[in-house]
Amino acid sequence: MQTRSPIFDELAQLMTGAAGAAQGVREEIETLVRAQVERAADQLDLVPREEFDAVREMAVTALERADVLESELAALKAELAGKS
Repeated sequence: MQTRSPIFDELAQLMTGAAGAAQGVREEIETLVRAQVERAADQLDLVPREEFDAVREMAVTALERADVLESELAALKAELAGKS
C-alpha cells in the first residue's frame, strides 16, 4: 500500500512549474507597463516634484513681496495726496 500517489506528485510538480512561469510572466508584464508609463510621462513633458516645489515657493514669495510693495505704494500715494 502506497502512502503517496505518483499522480499527486506529478500534479504538484506541474503546479509548481506553472506558478514559477506565472511569476516570470508577471514580472515581464510589470517591466513592460513601467516602460510604457515612463515613455508616456516623458512625452507629457512633466516636471520633477522638486522643480515644481521650488517654483511654487518662488511664486509664493513673489506674491508676498507684491503685497508689501502694494501697501508701501498706497502709503506713499496717501502721503503725496496729503501734501497737495
